[in-house]
Amino acid sequence: MVESLHPLAPHSIPFFLPDADGGDQLMTTMLVGLVVAIVALGSLYMRLHSLPERIAHGNDRMQFEIVAILALLALFTHNNLFWVAALLLAFVRLPDFVTPIGSIAESLRVLARREPVAQAGRDTVSEDPTQPPMPDALHREESRADDAPAAPAGEVDAAAPSSSPSPADTQTTGRN
Repeated sequence: MVESLHPLAPHSIPFFLPDADGGDQLMTTMLVGLVVAIVALGSLYMRLHSLPERIAHGNDRMQFEIVAILALLALFTHNNLFWVAALLLAFVRLPDFVTPIGSIAESLRVLARREPVAQAGRDTVSEDPTQPPMPDALHREESRADDAPAAPAGEVDAAAPSSSPSPADTQTTGRN
């Protein structure tokens, strides 16, 4: 049995009206469009939000970590000031303070291993060219021994240095 349309019913129905089977084309189209728009805008937002980190990636590691922390704070707190600070910090190249300080420390380490510089008027060249110059403390001991009066023959002066070093002297000076 074929039913005919009522004479007052429109003969062409718009596509956005649901069919008799319950399928709604407009709702399905809007749902798919909304999901695509949310994913696209979320991707754009995350890409824009990670801009300071991508800019600072080539800089110093410490600067990159500070920029990353500021960007995460901006993401979770929705405080745009953190993001702007991260972006500005990413564009500014921070000076390297660690390298000069490391160079100073290395120079001090080298200087600490060297013998002290001779004072004016004092000769630090040793008689044996294989021996390094004597430290200042040994020069002072030798000058005191030279200034002291010589002990009479047969008496041993405790202050005078002996010709052969004792084992304690060898341990403190490191030389024989």
